Amino acid sequence: MRRIPQLLLVLSLLLLAACATQERSRSLTTTLSAYAGTLRWGDFASAAQFIDPKIRAEHPLSELDRARYKQVRVTEYDDGSGPVPLGPTEVQQTVRISVVNIHTQAERSVIDRQTWRYDEQTRHWWLTSGLPDITRE
Repeated sequence: MRRIPQLLLVLSLLLLAACATQERSRSLTTTLSAYAGTLRWGDFASAAQFIDPKIRAEHPLSELDRARYKQVRVTEYDDGSGPVPLGPTEVQQTVRISVVNIHTQAERSVIDRQTWRYDEQTRHWWLTSGLPDITRE
């Protein structure tokens, strides 16, 4: 008879873990979609708000970076196959971003390797790899 309460406890814990995983997955999908939309519109200042606050405080955007982002227009954001889990609270995504220099009209693509981390306390996904480096090809 003691096995039934223990079994119910184990099943309850598994169900709670599954619910937390589903919530985390939905949150990731929403966050990645919002970030992609922000970059597609070329709003790098708003995209910076997706960066982990600790990292953002330690490495603020320089005026040179801001000026570089203002010189380009995003023409494509291809997230390919989507995020790949690195662990229970971390994913990585490789994105190809095409940009056009507004002064020269030259188009080029950059590869952005994004790393996202889930913060259990705030229940929020944060970008830990920073904004894309548009100076690389």
